[in-house]
Amino acid sequence: MNTVWMSALRVSIIYVIIGVIWIITSDKALSYFFVDKQSIIELQTFKGWFFIIATGFILFWLVYHQLKNMNEAEERLRYALNASGDGVWDWDVPSSKVWYSKQLQTMLGYADGEFSNSLDEWASRVHPDDLALVMEDLQRHLDGKTDCYINEHRIRCKNGHYKWVRDSGLVITRDEHGKPIRLVGTHADITARKEADEKLKLANTVFTHAYEGILVTDTDNKIIEVNDAFTRITGYGREDVIGKSPKLLQSGKHSPTFYEEMWHSIKTEGYWSGEVSNRHKNGQPFIEMLTISEIRDADGNAVNYVALFSDITHIRAQQIALERLASYDPLTSLPNRILLADRLKQSMAHCQRHQQLLAVAFIDLDGFKQVNDTYGHEVGDKLLVTISNRMKASLREGDTLARIGGDEFIAVLTELNVFEDCESVIERLLTASSEPISIDDKTFSVSASIGVTLFPEDSVDADILMRHADHAMYTAKQLGKNRYHLFDVNQDDAIRSHRKQLLHIERALENDEFVMHFQPIVNMRTGSVIGLEALLRWQSPKEGLLPPGAFLPYIENNPISVNLGEWVIHAVLKQISQWQAEQATMPDMISINISALQIEQTNFADRLASLLKAYPEVDPHKIELEILETSALEDIQNVSNTMNACAQLGVKFAIDDFGTGYSSLTYLKHLPAEIIKIDQSFVRDMLIDEDDLAIVKGVIGLANAFQRGVIAEGVESAEHGKALLELGCELAQGFGIAKPMPAELVPEWIAGWKPQW
Repeated sequence: MNTVWMSALRVSIIYVIIGVIWIITSDKALSYFFVDKQSIIELQTFKGWFFIIATGFILFWLVYHQLKNMNEAEERLRYALNASGDGVWDWDVPSSKVWYSKQLQTMLGYADGEFSNSLDEWASRVHPDDLALVMEDLQRHLDGKTDCYINEHRIRCKNGHYKWVRDSGLVITRDEHGKPIRLVGTHADITARKEADEKLKLANTVFTHAYEGILVTDTDNKIIEVNDAFTRITGYGREDVIGKSPKLLQSGKHSPTFYEEMWHSIKTEGYWSGEVSNRHKNGQPFIEMLTISEIRDADGNAVNYVALFSDITHIRAQQIALERLASYDPLTSLPNRILLADRLKQSMAHCQRHQQLLAVAFIDLDGFKQVNDTYGHEVGDKLLVTISNRMKASLREGDTLARIGGDEFIAVLTELNVFEDCESVIERLLTASSEPISIDDKTFSVSASIGVTLFPEDSVDADILMRHADHAMYTAKQLGKNRYHLFDVNQDDAIRSHRKQLLHIERALENDEFVMHFQPIVNMRTGSVIGLEALLRWQSPKEGLLPPGAFLPYIENNPISVNLGEWVIHAVLKQISQWQAEQATMPDMISINISALQIEQTNFADRLASLLKAYPEVDPHKIELEILETSALEDIQNVSNTMNACAQLGVKFAIDDFGTGYSSLTYLKHLPAEIIKIDQSFVRDMLIDEDDLAIVKGVIGLANAFQRGVIAEGVESAEHGKALLELGCELAQGFGIAKPMPAELVPEWIAGWKPQW
């Protein structure tokens, strides 16, 4: 029986008892004190009014306090609901009508009274993926199988978004058959909690399944947690390291200063990142890329340190192998032309500082081609290896011997005071080349022709030094082979021609005789034209249209090259603006060549910004600058800073003619260039020369290792394109695709271009 009903019955019975007692006792009292019946009748009336008034006051007092208690309880409930933000609902089960509180409606974005009281209205707003479970939990409670109804689900708000709610309810009235009549409950918005739970679950999943090792320490540098990748990389299980210091991983290859600087960075900047050599549990060293971050509380105090690391041992080994491939000849293990350029440049600088001489000796083997053609490449290779070992043994400490081609070598002889200081070394080179060699029970005899030039008597750059030595070598061959010839600087026609040509180029720039041609760069796999390389031509009044090879070598490291380079940038921007005005279909990238001397100008970024400002309609992101003569870069850090400043303008960078003349992979590592261009001399002969093919493969691998794009120059045939695609190089340019063309022909060529592979 309902407790409210019982309470009401109890009050009624008490009231009846009091009334009966009053009537009986009051009547006896009147009869006792009064004999006159008329007086008793009159007093009976007053007695009734007194009872009514007295009991009225008593009933008022009871009802007042009951209502007051009810109001206070209701007010406390309302305050509690308002404070919690929960909404209340009251479901009349037989009629399927539901009353919703104002808080519940506000929670879902509705005004009070705007929300329908239909049960179907509520069900239609429950997320379709949650509705079945909601109805199942609700029905189980209605059937009396659960003490209360509780379910967490998503419900659609007025704006169409879903909120997570915790829906709780209880049947408060059932009929005599136990069927539910009334169900009251609350809706609590748990969206924030759900999102926090999801974030926590995601963070836990990331921590557990991350490929990188994760290590967490407290402020005392004691390990409090590690993930599975930590165990995979280091070999230490969680139980091995919890409570211990990360020092147990140290390999001993870093000095105390290294760790002091690391922690100084963590304390001052909040993090440190770099490479660390650590030791596996089995004792094997490994290299890791490590980032340590300091976790701080709301007051800025450190509470934890998190280390994130990955094993890059195999990457470093691959890079070392690629560096060797890029710097050394795979057959003889001698430096190749890349490393030679670096050492020659360093030796030239050393000679100038110490006022000494150096000799560049160009060595070409006499009779090697006949041996190679007659007995095959295997015998020829063995012959080259033996001769190279002999020649290397004949050099002094500090000298360099490099192989730059099939049977061509260059020796750099340093720390000379006069030419005679190196004559004995050159004689030993001739002897080492001409001594008989036994291979497979056969004896072979070859010789060498050597051309020599001296620096700084021959005061030119490294490339021209080698060219002069090459010229002297041909003179030695013409004089009878098996000898050397010294380059005559004073009588060389090339020097006079060089000075004369410089003057002609300077006048040509003043007379506006230069024009721009453009060579397409395509994606050989997709067939799309992805860019154009702007190439300078000299429209000479006397000699006609001249290619860059006819005049650019004369202005290397000359101030004229800076002026001409700026003219080229201006001309290209002007041409892009014209194409845009004509609404011509053009690729998104135009590549412009710049010299080392030009980018080393302290105001290069400012000058570039001024040129771009003059053409505001041209998007700087369309411009890519190709750096030439990278080996001539004097200050790599300043060049890197300049490139970063240009990148802020939107301009990108590429390294041109990769594979020749570059100092070392340090340049590739520090210069923020996005593209590597393989020198055409390697691409052109890659189908017939295994050495060139190996270099092409190495450059592509190097680009992938450093995550740079790669473009092959010198693609002259469909066979070149197919071979490059097989090696993973998709971007290319060359005569096999299109020759450089005047600007007016470019749109028509793009429209008609069809790939042939």
